[in-house]
Amino acid sequence: MNAVPRSWPRIAEPSQVYLACGATDMRKSIDALAAIVTYSFELDPFSPSLFVFCNRGRDKLKILYWENNGFWLLYRRLEKGRFRWPNTEGTSIIIDRRQLQWLLDGLELQQARAHVPLQFKTAA
Repeated sequence: MNAVPRSWPRIAEPSQVYLACGATDMRKSIDALAAIVTYSFELDPFSPSLFVFCNRGRDKLKILYWENNGFWLLYRRLEKGRFRWPNTEGTSIIIDRRQLQWLLDGLELQQARAHVPLQFKTAA
């Protein structure tokens, strides 16, 4: 059976994806990561957004997400390789879901050969 569990987070369409540039201590809990979002980046951790953090070694990341009545904290550890993470300490940047997938796949944020996303309102 390939069904997604009912408890799986509904993060298919977050309003934004924010990257915490530079290194984040992966020992930080949900509350500490939410505090970084609130006080360092002046953003709302309860918004329908993903907040993505990476460690100094660039082989671990955490994604913080609020859903209805609680936080999800997703954790990823690479057994080999590194994430291509922006180094600008203490800042956050907005990326789209495609760029997040590139990062998760070990690629750079900017792909010179990637197709530019197009948005249409009507088909001609």
